[in-house]
Amino acid sequence: MNAQPSRATWNLLLTWLVALVSTLSALFIGEVMGQAPCVLCWFQRAFMFPLAVIMAIACYRSDFTIWRYALPLTTIGAALAFFHTLLYAGLIPQPIQPCTATGPSCSGSGMTLFGVVPLPAIALFSFILIAILLILIRRRTTL
Repeated sequence: MNAQPSRATWNLLLTWLVALVSTLSALFIGEVMGQAPCVLCWFQRAFMFPLAVIMAIACYRSDFTIWRYALPLTTIGAALAFFHTLLYAGLIPQPIQPCTATGPSCSGSGMTLFGVVPLPAIALFSFILIAILLILIRRRTTL
């Protein structure tokens, strides 16, 4: 009998790791580096942080139906991150920029990784990667 984990199991674990690394990175940037998150960063965190928790529970329980309740969180988080990325790139008109009204701004050089990749784009990438992995889990377990 073959006791090797299935691809769906590896996808489940990888999904949790992406959510965990994203969560820990956001906490590191805010708490250790001292960069206060803007309004949109807080909203994205509100969708990423629970993903790390529910994905950990799904891994422990081998719950491959996780996509049913994690995919909506991921989709909303990705939409926020996409809007935030457009805002960072300057493609959103000035009157509707929530990051510059009060509080910290996302347009500074401190909001980039290695001075090149903006943090909102990294958040978008994380949400998209999680969504892809959740869809793969769904396809591999609901044939």
